[in-house]
Amino acid sequence: MWDFILNATIWTLALYGLFEIIKTIIYICSYTNLKSDGIYVVIAVKNQEKQIEGFMRSILFRLLYGKEEYIKNIIVADLDSKDNTLDILKRLQKEYDTIKISDWKSCREIIENIKEN
Repeated sequence: MWDFILNATIWTLALYGLFEIIKTIIYICSYTNLKSDGIYVVIAVKNQEKQIEGFMRSILFRLLYGKEEYIKNIIVADLDSKDNTLDILKRLQKEYDTIKISDWKSCREIIENIKEN
């Protein structure tokens, strides 16, 4: 019985989170000043200290040495990580000026302030 309650609670929270993400994406697409002259990659992370550096470096490698010249910035929204994810991202931000770090609520403001070069 407890297993059923636990699974039902986890699925309910997962669906709620999915709906919130979809709602935010719809809001960003409908009500922001995002320009069509490039691609802005938005990555939401939480407690990913073991994977985040490799993941970010693979994206940066494709951006810097591949054919992804139309990508303008990588916006990383930290979802209140409790591990060293944010420290790793700050270190990467010092190395690469294309990385912008924010929390999830401030991510909308960053996207709204994107201007054409």
